[in-house]
Amino acid sequence: MSKQTVGKVLELYVTLEKDHSRVQKETIVLDADGVLEDKFHAKDIHRSVLLTSKESYAIAEKNSIDIARGSLGENILIDYNPYHLLAGDHITIGEVLLEVTQNCTLCKGLSSVNPKLPKLLKDDRGIFVKVIHSGSINIGDTVQVDND
Repeated sequence: MSKQTVGKVLELYVTLEKDHSRVQKETIVLDADGVLEDKFHAKDIHRSVLLTSKESYAIAEKNSIDIARGSLGENILIDYNPYHLLAGDHITIGEVLLEVTQNCTLCKGLSSVNPKLPKLLKDDRGIFVKVIHSGSINIGDTVQVDND
């Protein structure tokens, strides 16, 4: 199976356990339990890493909703739209191999950012991935998907 480069990492985030603040990072480290330092690390490997496309922010902007990057709760923001990928598909970012587990479900937190976002981003908020091969991801790393 070959890999196709489709994009790059634009931004990286963790949510801190103690105060739930979002912190932008240059590098994140991932292991089998998710993103180290993130409050969701080791909680649910199928939902511990959220991958979002810049397209989600473009949809909000087209609908006159101005939100800061990182507001959708993502760990990894990329310039490729992966929302067509299915559970079981693989994505390689930097040295980390990820497997799609599910589309991101809507949560109350999204309503607090803007009440229109849950309906607007119903299928376009992000995808959850689990870590298959641990390592680090840096801003600017390439995003590759497996070709069938």
